[in-house]
Amino acid sequence: MTNVQCQMTNEGVTCGDIIYAFIDSQNLNLAIKNDIHGKNGDLLHKGWELDFAKFYQLLKNKYRVNKAFLFIGYKAGNENSYTYLQKIGFILIFKPILISKDGNVVKGNVDAELVLQAMIEFENYNKAIIVSGDGDFHCLIEYLISKKKFFKLLIPNKIRYSSLLRKFANYFAFVNLWEKRLKK
Repeated sequence: MTNVQCQMTNEGVTCGDIIYAFIDSQNLNLAIKNDIHGKNGDLLHKGWELDFAKFYQLLKNKYRVNKAFLFIGYKAGNENSYTYLQKIGFILIFKPILISKDGNVVKGNVDAELVLQAMIEFENYNKAIIVSGDGDFHCLIEYLISKKKFFKLLIPNKIRYSSLLRKFANYFAFVNLWEKRLKK
């Protein structure tokens, strides 16, 4: 597979690469919608609702993403939401979730699925975008960089993300800075 150099312009990416996005949906959603307070209680980030259709268009238009994999916990009753996300264009990869006796979601971590899918698809893309602020993807990002396949790290919130990701600062873009463009 031939690697073609991408260049960032005011309009987005110009290149001939095949670019895949791997999106940690829970990290993206919670980092955007939840308020974040500082140690003294000051409001640092007022949560807002992400419009996933606008986010998908941003991935397509700004970063020229060919496929966008959205990793999400599967909960019965949310089928309409899943259908909507698929109609927008996302490829959904489901993770079973654990639900407590009182009906609350206990666990729905998609990290392993995201890493596995990035490796399954490895020969099908030239460049990868990871959407998460989770340090658990540190080793995946390092590997993709070593293979010259890493393009961008879209961190959901500039205020709170793993310090393990700081070494990749040259690849950062922050989703919360596009609030006016992506708010529902």
